[in-house]
Amino acid sequence: MRRMADVLYGNGNSERLRQLLVTGRTFAILSICSMLFFVLLGLGGMAHKKTAASPVSSMKGFAAAVSSGLFADMLEMEIPAFEGRQTSSGSYYGVQTAAFLMRLLTDINPNDPRSLVAGELPGLRADEAFLLRSGSGTGTGTGPKDHPPLPITQAPEDEPGGKPNQDPPSDQNVLPAQPDDTISEPEPSDQDTGKAPAQATGDRKIAFIYHSHPRESWYPVAGNDPNSSEKNITLVGKRLAKKLEEEGVGALHSGIDYPTAIDGYRWELSYKYTMQTVKEAMAQSDDLQFFFDLHRDSQRRKHTTATIGGKDYAQVFFIIGHRNPDWKQNEKFATKIHEALEAKYPGISRGVWGKDAATGNGEYNQSLSPDSVLIEVGGVDNTLEESYRTADALAEVIAEMYWDAEKVDGRAVQQ
Repeated sequence: MRRMADVLYGNGNSERLRQLLVTGRTFAILSICSMLFFVLLGLGGMAHKKTAASPVSSMKGFAAAVSSGLFADMLEMEIPAFEGRQTSSGSYYGVQTAAFLMRLLTDINPNDPRSLVAGELPGLRADEAFLLRSGSGTGTGTGPKDHPPLPITQAPEDEPGGKPNQDPPSDQNVLPAQPDDTISEPEPSDQDTGKAPAQATGDRKIAFIYHSHPRESWYPVAGNDPNSSEKNITLVGKRLAKKLEEEGVGALHSGIDYPTAIDGYRWELSYKYTMQTVKEAMAQSDDLQFFFDLHRDSQRRKHTTATIGGKDYAQVFFIIGHRNPDWKQNEKFATKIHEALEAKYPGISRGVWGKDAATGNGEYNQSLSPDSVLIEVGGVDNTLEESYRTADALAEVIAEMYWDAEKVDGRAVQQ
């Protein structure tokens, strides 16, 4: 009996020791794997920070899409003495919070059904932008869209073979801003008093406006296809240049129709074409400081229209290319315009958005100047009149920005 008990006792110790060793080995393996996971995660984050010019992709500016009222409510819950805005709506902020968390955890935007399948279909996220600076017009954080136009299947009548014109019309060249003689303006702007500006830049041209996608138009103007070779975004560019001149800021405008001017035109090379245009403008005028690439966005009316003072305005998106290594300077410039617009025309701006090489051109000629920005004015359902109002507002705030900066230099020419 004693021998049997010793055997049983010895076997029990051996079994417990074996279980202890197995448990210890499992714990050690899990610890090492966890350590390696966090080390690799940290190294990946460091590598991303070194190689990517855009914010961490998992965030994509989500926090900027959440109203400041939500953060005020959060502080109020933790700090009894803190009083947030009394007009805040708990249900509204709850919806924003739910949308924020859903995008953060799943990368699915509840306001964009395309995001449900975007991860499985290559190219569907090609135009996705991330919010950098929100405005009162940003709403739920719906970003800009950029849809390629239908292929051009018919050559211009004056060039059956599709060759570029040898002598393009003068208004397609880079010219000083002047009113459009062929299109009547819907209504004069509120700022158009007919008086000479109190201060002016004289012969110096400060702003250059151009269009990488010059045929972008609107359904109310062009009909079934929101692209037109005649009535398009270039009219808004001319309006902006004209109003800047009326504010005393010299401006140049390029209305080149690249599908006509370029032999073998390819839409995906649009920014390559306009880069040459911008460089030529820089060579023509050494005084140029501001560069604006005006576009029309592809979003529908509910995402591109604001009613201010009883009038409808085409809302604007500011786009910053993060493939430009100095994109933060361009973002700073765009943010100044965005904030100035928000102060004078609350709701007209839908914020400053970023795009990298994976979600667009990623550069947009912005490496040529820190004061260069792409501006989407309205969408496919806006009218020319609404877009003109926005151009007038842009001219007003841009001119004020310029003259505020010039007060230090004292280079203004008094009239």
